[in-house]
Amino acid sequence: MPAKMKKLKRNKTQYSRLPRGEHGGIELLLIQSVDHLGKQGEVVEVKPGFANNYLLPQGLATVASDHHKRMVDKHKVKLHEIEEARLKDLKDLAKHISKQSITIEANANEEGHLYGSVGAAEIVNALKQNEIMLTNDQIRLEGVLKELGLYTVKIHLHQEIETELKVWVVPTVDDAT
Repeated sequence: MPAKMKKLKRNKTQYSRLPRGEHGGIELLLIQSVDHLGKQGEVVEVKPGFANNYLLPQGLATVASDHHKRMVDKHKVKLHEIEEARLKDLKDLAKHISKQSITIEANANEEGHLYGSVGAAEIVNALKQNEIMLTNDQIRLEGVLKELGLYTVKIHLHQEIETELKVWVVPTVDDAT
C-alpha cells in the first residue's frame, strides 16, 4: 500500500500527557473564567474532548501541573495585596466624601418645588468640580430630589464601603436681580 493511501491512525497516547482527575477526566487550571465551569485560577476536571477542542486551543485553560498551581497561589497573594490596598484607598475616599457638602442650583417656584429634578448625574457633575470622580450607579438615591433643601445621599463605593454626602439643593440665582 502506498504511503499516501495508508490510513492515518489517531495517536491514542495524546491524552496520556494530560493529568487525569479522580473521575477520569482531564485536570486543567483555568486561565480565564468560563461560564458554568469555574473561575480564573480554579482547577477543574473536564472531558478530554472539551479540553483538547475548546479550552486549550482557546487559551482558556492550561495543564494543572504542580508548577502552575504554585504560580496561581503566588498570583492570588499578589491579587489579595492589591485588593487590600484598593480597599484602603476607597475607605480614605469615603472619609473624604463624608466631610464634603455640595451645592446644586436648580430652577424652582416660590414654594420650593423644582421645575425639574436633581438626580445622580447632577450629583456626579458637582463632585467632579471638587475633583471626586464617581459614576451614576455609585449614587444611591431613594428617589429624585424635587424640592429645595438639604439631603443626605448614600454613596456606594464597594460591597463593604458606603458613605453619606450632604447635598444642598438651592434656587438658581437670577442675574437680573
